[in-house]
Amino acid sequence: MAGCAARTPPGSEARLSLATFLLGASVLALPLLTRAGLQGRTGLALYVAGLNALLLLLYRPPRYQIAIRACFLGFVFGCGVLLSFSQSSWNHFGWYMCSLSLFHYSEYLVTAVNNPKSLSLDSFLLNHSVEYTVAALSSWIEFTLENIFWPELKQITWLSAAGLLMVVFGECLRKAAMFTAGSNFNHVVQNEKSETHTLVTSGVYAWFRHPSYVGWFYWSIGTQVVLCNPICGVSYALTVWRFFRDRTEEEEISLIHFFGDEYLEYKKRVPTGLPFIKGVKVEL
Repeated sequence: MAGCAARTPPGSEARLSLATFLLGASVLALPLLTRAGLQGRTGLALYVAGLNALLLLLYRPPRYQIAIRACFLGFVFGCGVLLSFSQSSWNHFGWYMCSLSLFHYSEYLVTAVNNPKSLSLDSFLLNHSVEYTVAALSSWIEFTLENIFWPELKQITWLSAAGLLMVVFGECLRKAAMFTAGSNFNHVVQNEKSETHTLVTSGVYAWFRHPSYVGWFYWSIGTQVVLCNPICGVSYALTVWRFFRDRTEEEEISLIHFFGDEYLEYKKRVPTGLPFIKGVKVEL
């Protein structure tokens, strides 16, 4: 009917984002162009311009907004891989770039597959909060300054490798939690119970009450261990601990309201999984 928006086929956002993420990651082929005689910066500028032109040609809003974000994250991932294999003091920053881009892209992809009704551009979590942006910028500044003045601090490979293991653990745990929860998972704390909302207590939820928060907690701290950032490492740990302490209390108030005694029994059996965080206190 004229004037009505066409419905997007199920799974189309997931396929679109995956195709454009891989398109952005094709920056990995850039060294081949430089070997062919094209200068590095010139080749990179032409590549970025060509990507954007292609996306503008292929997609119209709102699909372009999805495509440009996924392509950007793929581009960051590809650059991270290239930097990881470079012979420079920035190679561990390449590990960080790969970790950061995969986290944000997979948040969107898993939501698109698992709970498409809640899917939006915000599912990329690129605009999570001002505090999140400031924290990321602070870690980049710290790494840059310390790499200039104390480059040996950024070459502690065993420490960066330990941080990468934390990142992988946190990422896998969070995505396992999202898949296990299915349509019950949402990036926004729900204050009203939907008809399909059920209490999930199986899988990773049998280990921790808040496995997605546990995963994000260790992922965020792990990124700073990867970068060997002592200042942001400590500040991240304190900040995310406070954030998840408040977040779990806020969420558990809603869960107790939704599920009553069923959630209280679950709360007694299973810990939050977050260090020194027990969740909301219930007065009997």
